[in-house]
Amino acid sequence: MPIAVIADIIGSRRLSDRAQAQRALEQTVARVEEDRPLARRRLTAVVGDELQGAYDDVDRALAGILLLRLALPEGIECRYGVGIGAFETVPSAVGDLADGPAWWAARAAIETLHEKQQRAAPGARTWVTAAEGEPADIHRVAARATAYALARDRLVSEMSDRTRRILYGRCLGRTQTAIAAEEGISQSAVSQALSGSGGAEVVEGLALLVDEL
Repeated sequence: MPIAVIADIIGSRRLSDRAQAQRALEQTVARVEEDRPLARRRLTAVVGDELQGAYDDVDRALAGILLLRLALPEGIECRYGVGIGAFETVPSAVGDLADGPAWWAARAAIETLHEKQQRAAPGARTWVTAAEGEPADIHRVAARATAYALARDRLVSEMSDRTRRILYGRCLGRTQTAIAAEEGISQSAVSQALSGSGGAEVVEGLALLVDEL
C-alpha cells in the first residue's frame, strides 16, 4: 500500500537564512535519493515549510526518513508525518495535487508530533498514522512502526553532527576505514562513535527494514 509522507521544517521562522535552508534541504533530499533510491515520489516542497513525498511501503518510508535525518546539515531538522491509506492525485492548473485518506493521516501524524514534542517525547521526529476506516491490522502496523521510530529518533536526536555523518556512511555500506578517512579521524574513533551513540544498532535495524541495505 502506498505511503504518504509530510515533512515540515522545525523552527523555520527562527532560521537566519530561510531561503538558504530551503535550498540545503532540497539538495539533501536529492542526494539521499541518489545515494539510496527509496521513494516512489521524492519529498518535494509544496507550500511554506512543508514537503510531501510517497513511498511504496512503511519500511521504505522509515528507511528514507532515517537517511534524510542523518544527512541534513547542522541547524536544519524536520518532523515527519507518515500516513497509511489510499491516496489520489487531483489534476490542477498549477500541477497535480495530492489528496485522499493517506494524506489526511499524514497531516494528523504531524499534529500528533507537535503535541508529543511538547512534553512526552521531545526527541520524537516521526509518527505513523493509519487512515480512518483502515483494518485493525493496519492500525497495529502503524502503532508498531511508531514505537520503533520513537526509540530510533531518540538516539538520532542525541547524536552529534559528526556521528550522524558517520552513521549515514555506515547505513550506505561504507567501511569504517573509508569513513575515518573522510572525517580525518581514526578507524577506532569511528567505531567508538557508533558503539557509544547506539548507531551500530540503528544500522542493524535499518537492515531489517530494507533487505538491500
